[in-house]
Amino acid sequence: MISAVIPVYNEVDSLEELHRELSDVAAAHAYELEIIFIDDGSDDGSWEAIERLAARDERIRGIRFRRNFGKAAALTAGFSEAKGEYVLTLDADLQDDPAEIPNFLSQMEQGFDVVSGWKKVRHDPWHKVGPSRVFNWLVGRMTGVKLHDHNCGFKCYRREIFDEVRIYGEMHRFVPVLAAARGWRVGEIVVQHRARKFGQSKYGFRRFVKGFLDLLTVYFLTGYSQRPQHLLGTLGLIGFLLGGVGVSFLTIWWFVSRLDNWGMVSWTIEDLELHRRAIFYYSMGAVLLGAQFLTIGFLAEQLTAYRMQDESTYSVKQRIGISRRSATDSSRE
Repeated sequence: MISAVIPVYNEVDSLEELHRELSDVAAAHAYELEIIFIDDGSDDGSWEAIERLAARDERIRGIRFRRNFGKAAALTAGFSEAKGEYVLTLDADLQDDPAEIPNFLSQMEQGFDVVSGWKKVRHDPWHKVGPSRVFNWLVGRMTGVKLHDHNCGFKCYRREIFDEVRIYGEMHRFVPVLAAARGWRVGEIVVQHRARKFGQSKYGFRRFVKGFLDLLTVYFLTGYSQRPQHLLGTLGLIGFLLGGVGVSFLTIWWFVSRLDNWGMVSWTIEDLELHRRAIFYYSMGAVLLGAQFLTIGFLAEQLTAYRMQDESTYSVKQRIGISRRSATDSSRE
């Protein structure tokens, strides 16, 4: 069985066509398919469209959130209900082509546990493509998982991965990285990227800022979660070393600036030197404050990651084709 997990946020116009394309692919290749739509707080009638589709097709299951909780929460809800051997994730906006599914499965049969799509030719504006390429390069350099398109939502997983990998916040784009850190084999295929037919993009510039901060968290969790002092202690030692050098330099400068060529004390100090010194102190204080914030942030992320292992980050309002008793988040309703 293949489970297609599809987050939905205000995509009412595309759901009918997406369902048709998925059904055509399943019929052409004799796949046993289940389709799990997760309505992440839509207000455009997307849930009603899902209900209509489910009334015609018993393979469809639906989850409706009480409000918008984000894509990671929607995917987590879908993963918890998926029963297929393989779990496919794709966006509901028709930019991901279901005709690529056989290519994903063919790659999985080569021994991969995660296969990520690569939108080699993208139909997005330049201000999204450029930062995305920089981001993908950074992820590869920092984590060692070198994919061309970490942001691509079109991916295929072995279902067992989600018994080990938990996501929260906006960590969904890093599932291959988190899986690779636990020894799962990650691959990549080129996929067709279609131009958007309906609606508008849900992502803006803030996505890249959040993505970079999440990258720092993933780097910390995958490389130092069991030995945080190796990272934080090293940074602390570097800070002490730089601080010691700076204080020594200031001390020498203080004495030299007060001695004339004959060794006599001179108390004539230019205002510019005072200003420079003040700026230096303020700069050092800002660096130390920033380091403290980053350290606290890493520790908070570590605590959050452990807490998320047993706690849902979303609340379900309605379900279609899913037993309330079997749902992992029923206690949240």
